[in-house]
Formats: sequence, structure tokens, C-alpha cells
Amino acid sequence: MPVTPPTPEELSALAERDRLGLDPEGLAAFAPLVTGSFGAYDRVEELWAAEAPVAPQREWSWPAAGENAWGAWYVRCRVEGAPGGPLAGRTVAVKDNTAVAGVPMANGSRLVDGYVPARDATVVSRLLEAGATVTGKSVCEDLCFSGGSHTSHTGPVRNPWDPSRTTGGSSSGSAALLAAGEVDLATGGDQGGSVRMPAAMSGIVGHKPTHGLVPYTGAFPIESTIDHLGPMTRTVADAALALGVMAGPDGLDPRQPDAVVPTDYLAEIARGAEGLRVGVVTDGFGIDGLSAPGVDASVRAALDALAGAGLAVDEISVPWHRHAFDVWTVVATDGVVAQMIEGNGYGLNWDGLYDPDLIAHYGQRRADGGHLFSDTVKMVTMAGRHALAREHGRHYAMARNLLPTARAAYDAALAEHDVLVMPTVPILPSVIPAADAPPAESVARALEMIVNTAPTDVTGHPATSVPAPLADGLPVGMMIIGRRFDDATCLRVAHAYEQAVGGFPSPPVAAAVPAG
Repeated sequence: MPVTPPTPEELSALAERDRLGLDPEGLAAFAPLVTGSFGAYDRVEELWAAEAPVAPQREWSWPAAGENAWGAWYVRCRVEGAPGGPLAGRTVAVKDNTAVAGVPMANGSRLVDGYVPARDATVVSRLLEAGATVTGKSVCEDLCFSGGSHTSHTGPVRNPWDPSRTTGGSSSGSAALLAAGEVDLATGGDQGGSVRMPAAMSGIVGHKPTHGLVPYTGAFPIESTIDHLGPMTRTVADAALALGVMAGPDGLDPRQPDAVVPTDYLAEIARGAEGLRVGVVTDGFGIDGLSAPGVDASVRAALDALAGAGLAVDEISVPWHRHAFDVWTVVATDGVVAQMIEGNGYGLNWDGLYDPDLIAHYGQRRADGGHLFSDTVKMVTMAGRHALAREHGRHYAMARNLLPTARAAYDAALAEHDVLVMPTVPILPSVIPAADAPPAESVARALEMIVNTAPTDVTGHPATSVPAPLADGLPVGMMIIGRRFDDATCLRVAHAYEQAVGGFPSPPVAAAVPAG
């Protein structure tokens, strides 16, 4: 629809907002100039209407009673891929922050619920072209801003290992469906650890690629410098296979460097990992007030298995690992408010493929009802708005300028070692808070576990989480960090570990909750 010019009262409010110093006579002089500028907006809308994609007719349904025991399905569908290909016959759950054309998308939020994308995300197109079948959208946390599994507007996602506990987030539904054996593969998104944290807490494999290796096109953004999509699977071989399908430039995502060369990750893991050097980052263990002894002991047992498989393992310190978390916190507070909140997800000023309909849908809902945000999103919105209002982005600029130092600290450690290892998350899966839990509890259960994963989102290094031995009967993750665009070595070490321990366990049948 045409842009409605501002009324005299609205124009006065706009001038007052930015203290433009216009009296009534000045406002009257500017009114026709402002109104005249919107002619181009109307013409652009007409031009776009001639080119905008139309959503295909795809059958979908809400999860039926009895098929959503974990609260992990947002919507069910069956989108058949190509008749042949490396993923032929494999089923995939797509995280509900990522578009499947013609199928509803909510991104875990009441403010996105009701939107139906017209175009498949690049990773979805690639999975379908490789022969996969998309069997539904998996629940994710509210706007993907939680490392727990209790913030989605559809309700909590429950862990197949213990239904009273979190799966981790924000790719919570993908993790639960994989752990329960309901799909072969799943997609995840990772801005603070949201592929790796649920992988660790649900006993599966999750790989966060190097920033820019996998196109983010068609997924709901949080902050473009930390946005990642990656595969979640039950085996490392499946992660390698899926990453090979998903990776590579699409020409639509400015997060990607001009030259991104995908690798045959399956061939790479077949090379083995004997003789590779593993740096055990002591800064990721024994975190005061947080680390569970069982988690640290489990990861050290996994490291013993790597040493037994012929890898060289030694302890190192990367002090900037702790500092990088603070850098991430500023980027993910100011940056999220500027892009995901004020910028209606996509923001402005970048050259790539936007989704005008999603921007408008979410923007209008946000304008009408920010009270529908989760406690976590409310917290970051208030903190970021205050910081930006008082400091005008000064701390964001400092954080971005510190990034080369933080990145160099990991790079220096990786010059002496092929990979770095630490616990994926320092805690065991926590009990899901009650729906009426106070904000302090809800936010703590959403953010307390991200200290080891978030740094590599801001530095861009690849990282794989694989299941370490159980602790108190619950899953633990070991995180393997590699050099940027050397995702293959992360997966080589992960595969060597999987072979050394004889594969990863599945949840006991006794953990199952009643259907429905």
C-alpha cells in the first residue's frame, strides 16, 4: 500500500524527536517536501510487486495429538526433495527461524507467528536438491535468544534424556527430535551457541561452521556479525555430509567472503586424526560459580580417549577466551537492539537478499505488542536501548575494535595446535523453570550456559560439539574449535573420538514422556 504522508501533528512529533528546531511556519514549509519524497516509495512497491515470489502450495499441519511428546514440532509437513542425491531418503527438521516456503514460520515468537514465507532459505533449497525430505519445522526459542528450552511461545521443549530438564537452546526442537530419533538430520542456528548448547545437553552432534561458510539467506537474523546456520545430527559422518551440502556461497549473503570453497568433509574425516595436536583450554574449565565437576570430569575422560587414539593432548591457557565473552555480550546487546529489535530483524545498510514481508509482519507486531517478548528479549532490549541512548554505540564500536585481538588470541593457540578443546557448556541440563518463574530465574536458565560457546560466534571460528561420557545420567558436550575455514579438522577430531568410544548413546526408553 502507498506510504501515508505524516499529518501535521505527526510531522511536529517527528521534528521534536530529533530537536530539529522548527516552528509551525518551518513545519509548514517542510511538509510538501516530506510528502513529495514518498513518490519513490510507491513506485518501488509497484516494481517489487511485479517481481516478488509467490509462496508455493505445500501441505502442512499442526502437530497432531500423540506426535509431539517433547513439544519439539512447531508444524508438520512433507516436502520431498530430489529423487536422488547424497541425502536421498533422509528426513530433516528445519529450525523454525529458517524459511520453508509455503509453511508457517514463527521463530518461537508470538510476534512472528502467522507469517508464511514465499521463498525457501538457501540451506533448505540445498537440502532438498540433495534429496532430503523436510518433515516439519522444529520449535526454537523466542527470537532464538535463549540457551534454554523454555521461552518459545508454544511452550517448553523437553529433553528425551529427562523430560523435566532443558534440551538447551535456541535450536531446542531440533535437538530433541534428533535425540528421540524422530528425524535423521536437523538444521540449527547459532549466535551464542545455539547449535552446540542443545547438542551438548541432548547428547547429539552439532557443528557451528566458520562465520560465512554457510549462507544465512532466508533465516531470521539476530546480528549479522554473529549469525550462523549449521547441521545437527546423531553422528559426525552425518554432520560432515550435511555441512558439505549446506556450505558454499550463494551470492545473496554479505556475511560470506567473496571466495568460500566448500570441502568434501566426508573425505576429510576418513583421513583420520592420529598425530593431530589438541590444546586443552584450561580457561574453559572450572568456571567459578558455574562449572559442574561432573562436566569437567566427563570432558577430561573424553580427552583421554583422544589421547588413546593417537592425538597429542596438552593443556594451554587462552586468557582472551574469558575476555571474548565480554566482547560478545556487548555485540549481542547493542547489536541485537539495533538490528533484531529496532531494525525489525534485518536492519539496513547491507547488500543482500531481504524479506520485505517478514520485516513488515514482525515490525507491525512488534509495534503493537512488545509485551509479548520473552523475559530474555525484554532484558536485552532494555539494556541495549539504555546503552545506545546513553553511549550512542561507543561500547559496540570498542567491542568490534577489540575483535582482532580476541581472534588473534585463538589464532595464536591454533598456530601451535590443530584444534582447541573445552566443555561445550559448563553445566548439566537444568530443570525447566515454571511458566510463572520470576524474570531472574527465567533469564538465568536462558543465559547461564553460554560462556564457552559465545566467544567463537564473535570471532567466527568453527566449533563442533560431540557427546562426552554421561554425568549423573545426563548428556555432556565436548567442544572442538578449529581455525577459520578449517571446519574439516574439527570434524576429523570429532569423528576420531566417536570411533574411539564406539559411537554415542541414545536416551533410555524409560525417559519417554506420555504422547500428546
